[in-house]
Amino acid sequence: MRLWQAFSVGVALLSAAACSKNDYMSSPPPAPMAATCVAGSTTPLPNPQSTDFQLQEVTGATGLPSPMDLQAPPGDARLFIAERAGRICIVQNGALLGTAFLDISTRVYTGGEAGLISFAFDPIYSTNGFVFVHFIENIPNTTGDIVVERYRVSASNPNVLETPGIEVIRIPHKEANNHYGGRVAFGPDGMLYLSTGDGGGGNNQFGHAQDANSRLGKILRIDVSTLPYTIPANNPVFPGAAKNENWAIGLRNPFRYAFDGNQLYIADVGQGAREEIDVASTSAAGLNYGWSIMEGTQCFQAASCNATGLTLPVYDYDHGQGCAIIGGYVYRGAAIPALQGRYLFSDLCTGFVRTLSGGTTVTEAPTVNVGTPFSFGQDGFGEVYVLTAENRVLKFVNP
Repeated sequence: MRLWQAFSVGVALLSAAACSKNDYMSSPPPAPMAATCVAGSTTPLPNPQSTDFQLQEVTGATGLPSPMDLQAPPGDARLFIAERAGRICIVQNGALLGTAFLDISTRVYTGGEAGLISFAFDPIYSTNGFVFVHFIENIPNTTGDIVVERYRVSASNPNVLETPGIEVIRIPHKEANNHYGGRVAFGPDGMLYLSTGDGGGGNNQFGHAQDANSRLGKILRIDVSTLPYTIPANNPVFPGAAKNENWAIGLRNPFRYAFDGNQLYIADVGQGAREEIDVASTSAAGLNYGWSIMEGTQCFQAASCNATGLTLPVYDYDHGQGCAIIGGYVYRGAAIPALQGRYLFSDLCTGFVRTLSGGTTVTEAPTVNVGTPFSFGQDGFGEVYVLTAENRVLKFVNP
């Protein structure tokens, strides 16, 4: 199953109502590899975790339509929850506030896999009040543009963003309405990162993923300390391209990625065979993750291929176990000590909860299933949440 077939069906039928209640240590990165890969292998099922955990419904967030992201500034007890249709709502002290933090729903395209996809608080939000919002803009008779805008919190109301925002970056995405990516997030270096899909369709048919001059199928890295943004001096230069926004290439649909100290975890959704997790140092510039030469650890559409210079995943699994990986976070909260240092992830179709630790060890929670996950979220204290197609926001808690 291609990424987001199930997602598209699930979210297209959900209401676009206003905000209201209805009812750092990690393994070293993999080195570039040379290999001859053969399609058709399967992945053994992971072992059950020795320590379980539970999921707890977030009071006040029940019924929010198509929740897509959850974030908060460090140390802030509020939960900021984005809805796919174009709103960011706030849950405070267990209650959903009646006024949206931001409502740009009249501008957001929601066809296919589009929508308000993610948002990020500036590392110095407490000083500058900046929030970076990542969405697909509704442009008539097209499949939209990938847009990131910067907003500032109101000086008179900390629960509302001032509008309009200021455009940070715009990436045309007019060939198909799938594979937009992505996530916007700040790295430990203070730079703004953005993951983008390969432009959609199938088989990397538009050729973006391996084209270092395209900004699709990439991880981008830009300096937004002032606007318009600048390209950091230490961004890589890929063969055949001048220095540009691209930090990494060769990705299919890196819908979610996460930083943990000096490590970057990328969950890249596969096509018809493999789902993958890539792990690299945040200082490893210019990596090529292989799509569409490779799909996971296998050659794509060939019995064998040359993977020289490609960075292969630390873990991948076959479609007997799921259809589209949903990447989460390395757990750094205080509530569940047994999860410390484990990267949490799930799958859109099967809803398992698995963890990756030590770079190679994958385990599965034997008694937890999240249903149909859309995204993971992280609050201001490092606790982790999962947002689902069933309009639920669930928090990971001790059993």
